[in-house]
Amino acid sequence: MTIKQISIQLENVPGSLARLVDILEKEDISTKAISAASTAESSTVRLVVNDPDRAEKVLETFGFNFEVEPVLAVEVPCHPAGMNAIVKPLMAADINIHYIYTTIERIGKETILILGVDNHEEAAEILKEHWINFVGEQIYNL
Repeated sequence: MTIKQISIQLENVPGSLARLVDILEKEDISTKAISAASTAESSTVRLVVNDPDRAEKVLETFGFNFEVEPVLAVEVPCHPAGMNAIVKPLMAADINIHYIYTTIERIGKETILILGVDNHEEAAEILKEHWINFVGEQIYNL
């Protein structure tokens, strides 16, 4: 049910993200979803990539500061209450959503959300009970 997300700490200076993207591209690692947030000193870039295990090795080789963590990848139901179909069951189960972001693919189709939650296994079970479609491993092949 879960997929791997890689969170990378970068200096908050011009070119840091470009260097990361260039390295991954040269290693034939495709970004499937991305989120970035900055403070004055650093930026945290969260990535879902097509080959997370290989990406870990590449990042280690180039000396990046990163961690790998499980996240959920789910499709937002294609109706006006689609987001509520995801967030309300988690709220009712007292599961906190730490962050949420979308993929950069599937334009014109259902939105795929990446969810960082405090209990991903329980969250997955709850969302399955509410007929939410998990894309999991499929996201690596988008």
